[in-house]
Amino acid sequence: MKYYIIAGEASGDLHASNLIKELKVLDTNAQFRCWGGDLMTAQGADLVKHYRDLAFMGFTEVLMNLPTILNNIKFCKKDILEHKPDVLILVDYPGFNLRIAEYAKTIGIKVFYYISPQIWAWKQSRVHKIKKVVDKMFVILPFEKEFYQRFNYNVDFVGHPLLDAVENYAGQSNHLSVQTNKPIIALLPGSRKQEITSMLPIMLSMVKHYKNYQFVIAAAPSQKKEFYQTFIGDLDVQLVFGETYQLLQKSEAALVTSGTATLETALFGIPEVVCYKGGAISYAIAKQLVKVKYISLVNLIMDEEIVKELIQNELNENNLKIELDKLLNTQSRIKMLAQYTKLKMKLGGSGASGKTAELMISYLNIKN
Repeated sequence: MKYYIIAGEASGDLHASNLIKELKVLDTNAQFRCWGGDLMTAQGADLVKHYRDLAFMGFTEVLMNLPTILNNIKFCKKDILEHKPDVLILVDYPGFNLRIAEYAKTIGIKVFYYISPQIWAWKQSRVHKIKKVVDKMFVILPFEKEFYQRFNYNVDFVGHPLLDAVENYAGQSNHLSVQTNKPIIALLPGSRKQEITSMLPIMLSMVKHYKNYQFVIAAAPSQKKEFYQTFIGDLDVQLVFGETYQLLQKSEAALVTSGTATLETALFGIPEVVCYKGGAISYAIAKQLVKVKYISLVNLIMDEEIVKELIQNELNENNLKIELDKLLNTQSRIKMLAQYTKLKMKLGGSGASGKTAELMISYLNIKN
């Protein structure tokens, strides 16, 4: 069977590589062609384009790079037509992938979608296109199944692949490059310059209040050390690159910018405060468009506030200290850790990649 897989980001590369690994076990004649990254290539996929050439974030950046994006879509369609895969597997990345799904349907190629776009948060109208152009959707968040059912579209809930990534990692003995005898508080200010600039100064305002703790920033590989140093100055704060999981394993608590990192932190069992501050105009627009009660995946999945979210003006030095005190000294810490256990159960247990591969093989009716 010939598989054509498209992942447009680093997380997609990780989850798609694990899916390829499981598909190879079940389909010994499998051939893979992909848009993705090094991890998919390591699993034996023939790489067409690297996700580094695809990742354009935000309205302005997309507009500036529109000719490149349109050329990529055109090239992808041509490549699919030439190689005639048996199935197209799309991993999140909706702006690009839904266009390719639409094209694949016109030439009779079966379309699977692994990791749903977050259309439940915004652009819910996309569900109608998905129903038309996607044969099977495999979702990783429990509430997504119910969301799609509201539109009479049956999807498969397979569990969250981060459970596997964190469990596999937590079992290892991993060295953290930080030298300290103090308990650690992790700072995860995001990966983009704009969000780091908004979040990190407020996070660093905690340093003077907690002299008995070592603050450590999980730096994004895409940013330079000098960029972070402009915020750190002469504060006693350490910086690590490419060691986020090692850092979380050894931390007492964490201050985390909203995003996937909020879920990763919870799966490592680290009490956290979720932080978000955006531009006033952007936030006002987003508030009108976004249809969810919470910004962190932890609270969205549990459908209640398990971790405190400090958003916009609520994210200030005073409020952050109040919440961090709770995590370090009181029953709030114990209660949050107990809720994390329920969160893991709600996420459907481990083995998401294996479950997804089995379902795909059954739908393709492959017999080795």
